[in-house]
Amino acid sequence: MIGRPTVSDGVACWRIAAASGVLDVNSRYAYLLWCRDFAATSVVARDGADVIGFVTGFRRPDEPSTLVVWQVAVDEVARGRGVAGRMLDALFDAVPDVGHLETTITPDNEGSIALFSRFAQRRGAEVRRSELFSAELLGAGHEPEILFRIGPVRH
Repeated sequence: MIGRPTVSDGVACWRIAAASGVLDVNSRYAYLLWCRDFAATSVVARDGADVIGFVTGFRRPDEPSTLVVWQVAVDEVARGRGVAGRMLDALFDAVPDVGHLETTITPDNEGSIALFSRFAQRRGAEVRRSELFSAELLGAGHEPEILFRIGPVRH
């Protein structure tokens, strides 16, 4: 089942992010806050009562018709079952009045590149890529963050 997160889901989101080994992990507090203040633009996937995945997002303040996806993660026990794609579809369909989706992906993250490319294909949308933040700006050996702007997207 895919639906809006509750504050108590923030702990599971933090745990899944930390266990992913690839995400920049925020504080536990940040995930709790996200599940409270951005629940309308985020989703969790559940297997029974257990959270097995999440997508966090928000509307761009200067362009509210754009949904920005911040993080996507699926618990190791649920990977390879299409959970991430279903969460992305469910989230986009649940947020009214959006026509574009944006996310950033490092060049070495093949899984995320494939996930968002398949989303665009399913929705018949164009994907435009450009560097948003350089490796120099991000520092500490971080790869550049490439902006994927997808749209217009069909609901």
